[in-house]
Amino acid sequence: MAQRSVAEQTQRALEVHLLDGSWPVGMRLPAERVLAETMGVSRNSLREAVFSLKARGLLVSKCGSGVFVTDRLQAAITSPWRQLVADHPDLRWDTLEFRRELEGATTHYAALRADKSDLKKIEAIVKSLTKAYATGEKKEEYKADADFHEAIAQASHNSMFLYLHAGILRMLREHISLNLMAMEDPSGKVTDLLRQQHLAIWDAIRQHQPDAARQAMLNHIDFTRSELERREG
Repeated sequence: MAQRSVAEQTQRALEVHLLDGSWPVGMRLPAERVLAETMGVSRNSLREAVFSLKARGLLVSKCGSGVFVTDRLQAAITSPWRQLVADHPDLRWDTLEFRRELEGATTHYAALRADKSDLKKIEAIVKSLTKAYATGEKKEEYKADADFHEAIAQASHNSMFLYLHAGILRMLREHISLNLMAMEDPSGKVTDLLRQQHLAIWDAIRQHQPDAARQAMLNHIDFTRSELERREG
């Protein structure tokens, strides 16, 4: 009975990694011996916990390769909405509206809770993003922009925000790219405004100013919406 209790606790600990984004889709789990030692449990308890998660489709074994994280959690929230957004571009307004509420909240909590590791990660992404703005490398810009929003969600350290954000970002990476392509401006004015907006969000987070961080994110998403609406006439 005690052994079963340890296995259940181990399973819950593994589930936290899946929910908080520290074990992303496609990641290979550490070797059984290493993971058991890290968690302070026996290999038998770990095996039982992993077996339960495999039975639920959250993990999968690949012969000769190890155990991997599946996309079961994300698929549950992104399908069929991802395809609807791809087929109906006008749904971008609903998506932006949803992002406004979700990302305003995640940015608020990121400013409250971001640790040194989170700040280091966001700072590196900001450097990549500003470099892409300077060089005009659009593919790098689109990737860094999506990475920026994802890193902020991770820095919120809220499992529900992470779960929602992880799901929507898989669908939104292409959507973010489409928005940015639609806002391209040869004069560079829009690019400069986007750079300022991202830096304002980053400055508020690193200074641990939750209200300012939330407002900076809201300003960024509101600008995106207004610019897209202006261009559609």
